[in-house]
Amino acid sequence: MALYLTKDLDDDYHSRLGVWQITESEEELRNLCSVPSDELEEISYIRNASLRKQKLAVRALLDTLFEEKVYLSHHDNGKPYIENSSINLSITHTAKYVAVIYNDTEEVGIDCESLDRDFSAVEKKALSEEEIEDLDEDKRNEQLAIYWCAKEAVFKKMSQHNVDFAEQIEIDDFRLKGEGELDATFIHKDGFEEEFELQYMTFDRHVLVWVAG
Repeated sequence: MALYLTKDLDDDYHSRLGVWQITESEEELRNLCSVPSDELEEISYIRNASLRKQKLAVRALLDTLFEEKVYLSHHDNGKPYIENSSINLSITHTAKYVAVIYNDTEEVGIDCESLDRDFSAVEKKALSEEEIEDLDEDKRNEQLAIYWCAKEAVFKKMSQHNVDFAEQIEIDDFRLKGEGELDATFIHKDGFEEEFELQYMTFDRHVLVWVAG
């Protein structure tokens, strides 16, 4: 069992975070978790073995976080939800880690990425001119990873269609550390602005960013 982290978040919304490190084989993950037959059939159709393991690791993590059996499903826009619970849920996965954040009352968002990826494309498709100006050449790829994860986390929380990451999600300049806070603004298409405080941490060549409330 490779539960990496559980964390009751110190916020006003009593959110909880869980991270699972994928160290098991696909067979071991199948034996570890309780997956409804229809979901297991859906997973079996996935051709990519790594992605199958990620999906199974999500189930193993959910089984660890919740006492009762949960039935995971997705809305048409891809947003996950638990059929037999009213909690708000967000999920992210990489080849090595999966993570979940949930809250009873508030929408949440989470994203994780491997820092071994090249994030240079993020600069053009997701950052504003001001955000690009704030990049530090020495830590550029790590900063871009955090920007991307932060914007993805906000996007997941807001759950809106056709969001322009560069124009509608603003991340304030931040000092790169092992963990810290990020200030973000989501600009609705009618001009209304919502401000959020995000948290991030880096570990094992990965970055994890989440937002609640």
